[in-house]
Amino acid sequence: MKDVQLPLRDRRQAGRVLAERLEHLRGDPNLLVLGVPRGGVAVAFEVALALQAPLDIFVVRKLGYPGHEEYALGAIASGGVRVMNPAVDVPVSPEDLAAVVAREQDELVRRELLYRGSRPAIAIQGRTVVLVDDGLATGSTMRAAVLAVRQQKPHRLVVGVPVGAEDTCAMLRRDADEVICAAMPSPFRAVGLWYQEFPQASDEEVHQLLDESRRLRALSIH
Repeated sequence: MKDVQLPLRDRRQAGRVLAERLEHLRGDPNLLVLGVPRGGVAVAFEVALALQAPLDIFVVRKLGYPGHEEYALGAIASGGVRVMNPAVDVPVSPEDLAAVVAREQDELVRRELLYRGSRPAIAIQGRTVVLVDDGLATGSTMRAAVLAVRQQKPHRLVVGVPVGAEDTCAMLRRDADEVICAAMPSPFRAVGLWYQEFPQASDEEVHQLLDESRRLRALSIH
């Protein structure tokens, strides 16, 4: 398989690149693709389309350091899972941490309602699940997602990203059954460096992609 040409054009093209690396999963009748909102959903849309699998979301929220939210203390995910970043060496009071967790929990619930509406989540138990994001830097968000999905007893759990830091991809192999990082440039620094176009994904885009995926899947089934 040819090497991935970097930088990737955008998340949709990245999804098509990733889908090629996940081709061995095609034909699994229990395959389910889960995009991590917001940025991971456009990537996951293309993966689900290429592999002819249903698409859903799995909401995870980073726990940002108070006043420096870009610095990840850890992450929370559906199912009450909390993962703390072991590299964090800055003091945070229990009260400040509780406030961050409460705020992000509220946002997690808001996003699930906004993106999925009244439709229930697609059942994970017994399925081959592919968790997709647009890239892996520290991996705290994806690790929270992996641990939360594990609680729902999938048959097999695969992590797929177009681009990731090599040590982070290796770390996640301890928790997932398989980790596919299509490209692992070094030094990595940040996900956005490896895309030509990397705009902030919107709630509306996530909603539209989920609707479009359901529409296309209904057409292909019928």
